[in-house]
Amino acid sequence: MTAENFLSGQVLLIDKPLNWTSFQVVNKLRWEIRQAFNIKKIKVGHAGTLDPLATGLLVICTGKKTKEINTYQGQIKEYTGSLVLGSTTPSFDLETEINQTYPTEHITEDAIHNTTNAFIGDIQQFPPVFSAIKKDGKRLYEFARAGEDVEIKSRTVSISEFEITNINGLTIDFRVVCSKGTYIRSLANDFGKALNSGAHLSALRRTKIGDFNVENGMTIEAFISSLNN
Repeated sequence: MTAENFLSGQVLLIDKPLNWTSFQVVNKLRWEIRQAFNIKKIKVGHAGTLDPLATGLLVICTGKKTKEINTYQGQIKEYTGSLVLGSTTPSFDLETEINQTYPTEHITEDAIHNTTNAFIGDIQQFPPVFSAIKKDGKRLYEFARAGEDVEIKSRTVSISEFEITNINGLTIDFRVVCSKGTYIRSLANDFGKALNSGAHLSALRRTKIGDFNVENGMTIEAFISSLNN
């Protein structure tokens, strides 16, 4: 790869590590490309945010390919992950502490499998209050961290597949195929409610965006190494 390759435009598949923000990944790759080729300025962007506590596929565009970001953002996405029944958190995941517990004795494995059917198709979903969606010029998480109440409107999202892949006590492993804008944290929270209990997301990995697969992605370290070879 040359400087001109990156400037004319590349689509990079990166396997985002745990505890990195998507913004940090973009900044790191931009800095490494600039250093490797002595480029003063280059556009780098990602096609769809992953939360810090999620891992998996980030589609990174460089140079002129950044004009295609919206196209990639709109494609169908696949996730695998785990949720824990019987407790909730304000962020719907492990970013915040458990704030409430619920009974689970009534929940059967059949009920867990059958409840997925209620989420197939177009559904109304409320984004988590701990999210980067903007309202009145501020991110929702800014209101949440300040302890301020804010009205959140529901949005229509589409889920084409929702499969339970393993049940281990209160920990449920799943696979979801969904549209742009779907919050898996909200899905976990709503799934708990549908079982007359509570739930929160405990792990999440994005495996596909359109035809792009995380199996074809590279770690940040592998990408940096490729620049130096």
